[in-house]
Amino acid sequence: MNDIRRTILWVIFGFSMVLLWDKWQIHNGNKAIFFPGPQTQAEAGNAPRASTPADVPSPTASNLPAPGAASAVSQIAAAGTAPAAPRERVSIRTDVLRLSFDSEGGSLVEGELLQYPDMQDKARPFLLLDESGQRVYVAQTGLIGGAFPTHKTAMQAMPGPRELTAGQDSLQLRFESPDLGGVKLVKTWTLKRGAYDIAVKHEVHNTGSAPVSPQLYLQLVRDGNKPPGESSFYSTFTGPAVYTDAKKYQKVEFKDIENGKAEIDRKADNGYVAMVQHYFASAWLLENGLQRELFVRKVDNNLYAVGMFTPLGEIAPGQAKSLDARLYAGPQIETQLEKLAPGLELVKDYGWLTILAKPLYWLLDQLHKVLANWGWSIVALVLLLKIAFYWLNAKAYSSMAKMKAINPRIMEMRERLKDKPQQMQQEMMRIYREEKVNPMGGCLPIMIQIPVFIALYWVLLSSVEMRNAPWIGWIHDLSSPDPLFILPLLMTASSLLQTALNPAPPDPMQAKMMWFMPLIFSVMFFFFPAGLVLYWLTNNLLSIAQQWIINTRMGVPPQFNLPKFR
Repeated sequence: MNDIRRTILWVIFGFSMVLLWDKWQIHNGNKAIFFPGPQTQAEAGNAPRASTPADVPSPTASNLPAPGAASAVSQIAAAGTAPAAPRERVSIRTDVLRLSFDSEGGSLVEGELLQYPDMQDKARPFLLLDESGQRVYVAQTGLIGGAFPTHKTAMQAMPGPRELTAGQDSLQLRFESPDLGGVKLVKTWTLKRGAYDIAVKHEVHNTGSAPVSPQLYLQLVRDGNKPPGESSFYSTFTGPAVYTDAKKYQKVEFKDIENGKAEIDRKADNGYVAMVQHYFASAWLLENGLQRELFVRKVDNNLYAVGMFTPLGEIAPGQAKSLDARLYAGPQIETQLEKLAPGLELVKDYGWLTILAKPLYWLLDQLHKVLANWGWSIVALVLLLKIAFYWLNAKAYSSMAKMKAINPRIMEMRERLKDKPQQMQQEMMRIYREEKVNPMGGCLPIMIQIPVFIALYWVLLSSVEMRNAPWIGWIHDLSSPDPLFILPLLMTASSLLQTALNPAPPDPMQAKMMWFMPLIFSVMFFFFPAGLVLYWLTNNLLSIAQQWIINTRMGVPPQFNLPKFR
């Protein structure tokens, strides 16, 4: 029964790892390796993108919002048919952001995060938003409900400072449109020192002779390609997301928008729209209580948008109305996102383990405040978890120690009765009863802990704090693989040591499999982030230490059961 129990555990572990591997691959649209399914985002993303994000064809019926919203989205799309105008780039800079705006629509078309180096060229800051020959990822706003200014309207950037200076806490950039349809739009972007959320004020002036009732739209447009520098060995979600109090956080796959199968909560007086990728996100935010309609749509070949529009009400001739929005464009720092809008921290996606992952992240953050090193914080957190689960582990290891103590007797009996399987089974059960051993006693305590350690795994994989965070010596970035492969080698050795400490299965084939499985799964860790490998290695070493101590206390000295390979 002991070897059967271990075999079951290895099969469960192996199958779980395979499923996780495939899930990571398809979660961001990569092709599944073991269980390939329908066309993924990456496959759809291989098609060429549109030359400009604003050249938008009218959406088809399959990707329109609810009937009441269809005409509004069609008007946003129709803005792409406006004649092209001379375009000017305007750049501004704070201590954390360098942004570039297009005079066409006063849209944000480039955003560098100055505190986060690029993973491929650490001399350059990370480029989140971009409109270039390789990528499209922009933030746009405009008006619909008439021939009003849109994201395709030529606007004028007003004079003013373009860089945040010492003693200055905020910086403004103002765009003004010409009169179109009796309406003038003034768009003011306000950046603050140390902040990634940008205030965007829209002032709508009725310059005509009749009342107007425009609607303001806010949208994020990006291509469906994988973000530059993403690992091929694990994958996180990339794509649109929406949040409302009613339906909470909803991710939308690019392929669902492509196929007209995207389903989101369309109408609300709360919530936000976002574009999410590993470590970073952008999001349009409105004050709660404002009516809004949310949409996702295909803009062009391999180009997609998520957005919302809100009515401004009737504006009499000579009058004006303003509406304040905020654009977040920055890292997924959970503690900062929680303060900006309800549910915004969910763009840092833990999946179905969020209920466990959030307190684990909180504890990790508290440990970092004390230790001031994310590597040692990981070690400390794993240690605290092992202490919390000490008695569960002790029960499991005690059961394993008892099984190891009677293993010679079991193997002798199996050899003696190998031709009498029924009698062998009866004799085995008699030995278990006499020795008061439950062959499955080590399984349940271990199974209870698995969700917690998987949740911690996702915390470390998703936390931008690991990015470029050093630990010791040769580990300068916990989000990148170990450059010298020392941690993966140590983890492989620790996995083999755990196997050696367990009683060898009587079946030679099973014994060999017990040794091959750690080697097979250890290969993946050579390409995983160093922080994840450090977590797994720490867990292995603490488990070995506890198992060693319990075995010794129970009079079962450590023995290394090495298989015979021929």
